[in-house]
Amino acid sequence: MMIRNVRSSGRNSLGWLLGFMVLVLAACVQVTEPGERRLARELVFPSPPDEPRFVYERTIHGSADVEPELSSGALQRLLTGDQPRTSIGMRKPYGVAVHEGRIFVSDTASNEIKVFDVPEGRSFSFGQDEASTDDRLKKAIGISADEAGNLFVADASSKFIMAYSRDGRLLRKIGGAKFFDRLASLKVDKKGERVYAVDIGGVSSEHHRVRVFNAKTGQHLFDFGSRGDGPGQFNLPRDVAIGKDKLYVVDGGNFRIQIFDMQGKFIQTFGAIGKQMGNFGRPKEADTDKDGNLYVIDAAFGNFQIFNADGQLLMFVGERADRDKPAGFGLPSGIAVDEDGRVYVVDQLFKKVDIFRPYKLGAGNGYLGKKAAAQ
Repeated sequence: MMIRNVRSSGRNSLGWLLGFMVLVLAACVQVTEPGERRLARELVFPSPPDEPRFVYERTIHGSADVEPELSSGALQRLLTGDQPRTSIGMRKPYGVAVHEGRIFVSDTASNEIKVFDVPEGRSFSFGQDEASTDDRLKKAIGISADEAGNLFVADASSKFIMAYSRDGRLLRKIGGAKFFDRLASLKVDKKGERVYAVDIGGVSSEHHRVRVFNAKTGQHLFDFGSRGDGPGQFNLPRDVAIGKDKLYVVDGGNFRIQIFDMQGKFIQTFGAIGKQMGNFGRPKEADTDKDGNLYVIDAAFGNFQIFNADGQLLMFVGERADRDKPAGFGLPSGIAVDEDGRVYVVDQLFKKVDIFRPYKLGAGNGYLGKKAAAQ
């Protein structure tokens, strides 16, 4: 009888000890950091033995990747075997823009802008809550933010450029059907003074061009480009990027990048169709960093290539993949470079945003280095 009591006591003590250890371990982790799956080894680009320039940092699939979770919630799911917490994701993301750690993603399936704010640890969306259906987004594609955080959206269906405040309040509509055959993408300058919008044209259209507007008044200023394959001409242009004193147009159907001055005067062209680095297969969107380097997404290669301001290839990042993995892309579309040099890549197939950090920038530095506290 005493032996049975001692064994029972021992089992109770062991169970109590294990439970206590679980609680202690849980208490050591106050908040789980969303979206940060540590790799056994850093995924760097270029790969060794070359000097690393970028490192894969994290992936965002939905709201759970930016909203902190209290350790009590994580512990409860661990002990009860509950499914992972609900995350609001993206249905068919396309473009991306970033302002001080707030990541804007256009979703062509839900016709709205998904917002993932890493420093604030929250997510929300806008574009469908306007009182008038005429003011709601119909098909948001290319997006761009100025230095104040105002977001400009190319709505392919309504053919309007929609300008919003940082929190999603509609400020104004620019353009419309009389200005565009097929509005595809845009860029706004940092001061929010000019917006450069791409009219992709089409087989039956001669309007393959860039149209320039006053971003504050909506006044049409000038155009540049025409249909063709000569210098300064376009065949299905896809995007425009703003450098220090240059404009870069992704001339998709001609498989090249064309460089212009800020008034649309042709300077030079680079690139050609091919399978080698520096060539293009299916170039889509582009952006520049603070040094003037150009980043170009290529859906055929499943990567982005980086060129200097004059079009010299510097390196590439990523690869085609048939499954979702870090720096693996099935159908990349949008790209943006933030104030700290982090690069954001949208993949439509895997419904994600992959983020790459300059290797010399510490993980805790910059706007994305600010960790949101659980409420």
